[in-house]
Amino acid sequence: MLAVSDNGNGMDEATRCRIFEPFFTTKGVGKGTGLGLATVHGIVKQSGGHIWVYSEPGRGTTFKIYFPSAEHAAQVAFRLEPEPIAGKAEDTTILLVEDDPIMRRLTRQMLEQHGYTVLEAPDGKSALQQAHTHDGTVGLVLTDVVMPVMSGPELATQLDKSHPGLRVVYMSGYTGELIGQDELLKSGVALLEKPFTRTSLLNTIASALAVPAE
Repeated sequence: MLAVSDNGNGMDEATRCRIFEPFFTTKGVGKGTGLGLATVHGIVKQSGGHIWVYSEPGRGTTFKIYFPSAEHAAQVAFRLEPEPIAGKAEDTTILLVEDDPIMRRLTRQMLEQHGYTVLEAPDGKSALQQAHTHDGTVGLVLTDVVMPVMSGPELATQLDKSHPGLRVVYMSGYTGELIGQDELLKSGVALLEKPFTRTSLLNTIASALAVPAE
């Protein structure tokens, strides 16, 4: 268990109940994205943990994060076999849509090192412009699910009108439960959970493009 406490202003019950919602923030315009605690919640849940919050006005806040024990697993000796990486679709262009600049740059590097041509956009509006002005064919859209202004599923819906049948892979750092509540997220569409490895990224892309294994 990891506990983090402060002696700040604290929160009332109405605020405390919403702190893990994406884009919910009590800060002024331009001073907070409301994604920090939502990201923490997603990471803890993906790790099989649980997060508990206690706060009241004038008495600060305490977060307690519980993670499953690794004691028994650590005693088992094993050799991790490298997971094979699928091949790539030749001459394929991928439209990468990610509002986090660091994540976008790293993802682009991994895709380009594997031989893909990458168009990148920081949001849905820019992605639509990229898709409409690009001279060639876009083979796949790799987009974050939760973004300001336009979500990944909303972007995919718009692109499907002008590029019917365009393959889509979603990226998300949030729990499957949260993603499942988004009615725009079509069943059967590939979902890549953050943080992801180079292998999982490339294999998910190859699967969506139906690239045969090497």
